[in-house]
Amino acid sequence: MAKPTPLSGFPEWLPDGRIVEQHVLDTLRHTFELHGFAGIETRAVEPLDQLLRKGETSKEVYLLSRLQEENSQIPDKQLGLHFDLTVPFARYVLENAGRIAFPFRRYQIQKVWRGERPQDGRFREFVQADIDIVGAGELPYHFEVEAPLVMAEALGALGEIGLPPVRILVNNRRVAEGFYRGVGLEDVEGVLRQIDKLDKIGPEKVSELLVTECGATDDQAKACLALASISGSDIAVIDEVRALAESYGAVTELLETGLAELGALIAAAAQRAPGVVVADLKIARGLDYYTGSVYETVLVGHEQLGSVCSGGRYDTLASDGKNTYPGVGLSIGVSRLVSRLLSADLVEATRSVPSAVLVAVASEEERATSDAVAAALRARDIPVEVAPSAAKFGKQIKYADRRGIPFVWFPGSAGEDGVVGADQVKDIRSGDQVDADAASWAPSDEDRWPRVVPRG
Repeated sequence: MAKPTPLSGFPEWLPDGRIVEQHVLDTLRHTFELHGFAGIETRAVEPLDQLLRKGETSKEVYLLSRLQEENSQIPDKQLGLHFDLTVPFARYVLENAGRIAFPFRRYQIQKVWRGERPQDGRFREFVQADIDIVGAGELPYHFEVEAPLVMAEALGALGEIGLPPVRILVNNRRVAEGFYRGVGLEDVEGVLRQIDKLDKIGPEKVSELLVTECGATDDQAKACLALASISGSDIAVIDEVRALAESYGAVTELLETGLAELGALIAAAAQRAPGVVVADLKIARGLDYYTGSVYETVLVGHEQLGSVCSGGRYDTLASDGKNTYPGVGLSIGVSRLVSRLLSADLVEATRSVPSAVLVAVASEEERATSDAVAAALRARDIPVEVAPSAAKFGKQIKYADRRGIPFVWFPGSAGEDGVVGADQVKDIRSGDQVDADAASWAPSDEDRWPRVVPRG
């Protein structure tokens, strides 16, 4: 068989990279559970019409079908792999509304698939970690304050392994919509889509698109860009937006509602996570279902990577026509985060295998003795493997060194008088070798399991 060609956009980490990813996932999961979020998992596929129900996603969806499936072109039989976890979660809420307590707090860590062009930090198959809070009929605004602060805490907990500080950029769709309508623009979703392109194509091209695609005048386009240029981490940003709206005669009730909400978020964040949350009025988020707060998160010093965590408030995504379940949530692109931690050499695993100890084998006839030592150590939560062959001890030590295993255990053997000598364990990094008993010896806490640490 010829050497296979890697598939672009489908990451596969080496064992040490997988240890880094697992540490990230464990840290996120722990933080989410500290805040009362319950873990769920949804199926990987959804009916295509459901996936296409919200937002411009048709070009991103991977279709699922059997090779010889009949009637595969019938629309109501078509299935697609989910491209995010929010749409499947909305379906999950509707199906289980009678069996879950509201407000429902859930976290979900799963793979998703998008048919995008692969590039740095952007994949076709990747892991997301989501939190959402969903209410029945209503959801108080304070949850829009809580959700990004939980994410700030989760990402902040990764700082000890070398993750750079994060900035959570926040805006409010009500502010944007109220302002756009105040200056006379009706195609609010169109304007949001163009403003969302600012960082990619710049203000001049966005201004052109506002005129050609959204029917804006040059003055209206100028007003939209002026709003998008406002940012700040304290409550003064609210006054700046209001002053701009007054100058254009664009103060509306919807704008004032949005400013009150945005101000509450900024004030709370200034107390609970100083410097982490920044109001940025150009944050639009492309998905159509967001209705209130919207969030994007960047790594300080790695802003060119783009957002590593995003989300917002949605009011109508989960609705059966009679009941509506508004929610707010954020999603971390775990694969994007891990890829930057590894590619930028920000972190490393202390070893690439779980084993702390290799139990040497004196001869194949004595392998059972080595197996018994290994079993005794594992019973005490020490990860162990037994040497694959009864080679010379020097070769077994070299094998442990290649694997990155720090300790080699030598079972005691019977002497000429029949007395069994003591077992010994060798730290192959320092060369120290001491007598040891499998019922009591243990490696240091730092050596028991592989750890993830800042590189250098």
